[in-house]
Amino acid sequence: MKNIAKYIFSVLVVSSTVSCSDLDELNENPNRPQNVPSHMVMNGAEKWTMDNIYDVWFSGRQCLPYSQQIGQLNYTEEDRYEIREPVNNNYFKYLYMGLSNFQKVIDLNTDPATAASNSAFGDNQNQIAAARIMKAWLFGVITDTWGAVPYSEALKLVSDNKVYAKYDDQKDIYANLIKELTEASAQIDESKPAFTSGDVIFGGDASKWKRFANSLKCRFAIHLSKVDPNWKQYISEALASGVMESNDDAAKFKYSNAGTEYCYFYEGTFVQYRNDLTILKPFVDILKGQPDTLNHKSHPWEGVVDPRLAMYTPPISDEKGYGGIPYAAQSGIQQQLASMAPNWYNNPPVCFKKDYAVPLMTFAELQFILCEYNDYDPSYYTAGVEASIDYWSDLSGVKASAEDIADYINAVSVKVDAEACAIQKYIDLYTNGTEAWTEIRRTGYPEQLIRPGEYITKFNDKLLTFEPLSDTKGDIISRVKYPQQESTLNGAAFNDAVSRLQDGTNNYYSKMYWDVRKSSYDHPSNL
Repeated sequence: MKNIAKYIFSVLVVSSTVSCSDLDELNENPNRPQNVPSHMVMNGAEKWTMDNIYDVWFSGRQCLPYSQQIGQLNYTEEDRYEIREPVNNNYFKYLYMGLSNFQKVIDLNTDPATAASNSAFGDNQNQIAAARIMKAWLFGVITDTWGAVPYSEALKLVSDNKVYAKYDDQKDIYANLIKELTEASAQIDESKPAFTSGDVIFGGDASKWKRFANSLKCRFAIHLSKVDPNWKQYISEALASGVMESNDDAAKFKYSNAGTEYCYFYEGTFVQYRNDLTILKPFVDILKGQPDTLNHKSHPWEGVVDPRLAMYTPPISDEKGYGGIPYAAQSGIQQQLASMAPNWYNNPPVCFKKDYAVPLMTFAELQFILCEYNDYDPSYYTAGVEASIDYWSDLSGVKASAEDIADYINAVSVKVDAEACAIQKYIDLYTNGTEAWTEIRRTGYPEQLIRPGEYITKFNDKLLTFEPLSDTKGDIISRVKYPQQESTLNGAAFNDAVSRLQDGTNNYYSKMYWDVRKSSYDHPSNL
């Protein structure tokens, strides 16, 4: 798979990959083959995208620390919102490259000159639909990271082989994502395969692609639930068309134990020999049912231990039990706090396994969306909790007894409301840092997470506080700054986008279109 992906990417970067930040002239190399079949393109596009989102940089040093699930043991600058500009430049470019690669699948199945030959690898319309769905998923990650971004013109070329793409408002991007998913779902013929090979996410199963499209539409709809009065209509349409029905429908990309086909969390740790990441204390405390006494924060299920704790991480030791490293102390101090967390290098969790299946969307997440959609209906809530435990148990190989699971579900279901639903979804979104971070910004939950200026731990008889290195106006980071490279390569569009941000500056605190909170602990209601 990796050899195919490398081959595909070498072709597509030269032949078709152009994004808003990749504005240099596109010089085609006549020595590179251009007739790559669509199933190989899809394979490479999926892997390229997963490798560059679920890795130790975009996820490990950005989105997962923002969600306070996983953080750094040694150098905490990124955890404290100081982002390395070259990294930001690269990931902005890499994610758009992923979009261009999925677009190549669409082009191969649309162009009469190539569509007939590529129909051997799956129904043309189904291949197009699957690629459209992945483009929508990836655009969701991009816009929820940076805000207004190039969308309508992002993949277009102009006559001189350069593109200066405008930044579309997030409101318009979301409207188009809903439209794309609606059309892609309707385009699928479930009696025919999407791909005969190459599709790692669903193995070419057209029905699962259709259910993913509609479930993803529900995700985007719930994002819009505080700003778009039509959000319930979007979910109603998705339900009528067919959504995920069980954990078997979960969208996930499973890596391999063979050769170098491994997960990039594994690569960053055991190939690059970096013992940098571990589980964070705020997340462990939520799973342990432990209140935050330093900041006088209660816990909705105090004393109730989540069975997923053992599925997500090993203990520090048999004697110390489970714990996590405090969130984002200063780098020199953080290194001295390492004994408060498990050493994932010596005892790796499931997400550090070679063949980890990284989650794009789970069935449990859908159940929590439907719980909220149905005014916090307990039946969807309990179905979500149970599905999440079963999913992570199967993935990790760690089992909990039926009695323990039933006791936990009963304990956390005494009051099913916005907070309970949000926290349970947050717990299920383990390692899906992009979506967990989105839900924190959308709902204001969990309250147990650490905001700037709050206490993170006691060290040498002194209370340490979370001191961010960039201004976030006292809240968990709201967005990532636009890459500085955009100001030189796409200057006019960049300047226009920045002028629309709060204070007219390229900052970390301008809120997303769907984030209507007035303060760190505000929990706005749905429309």
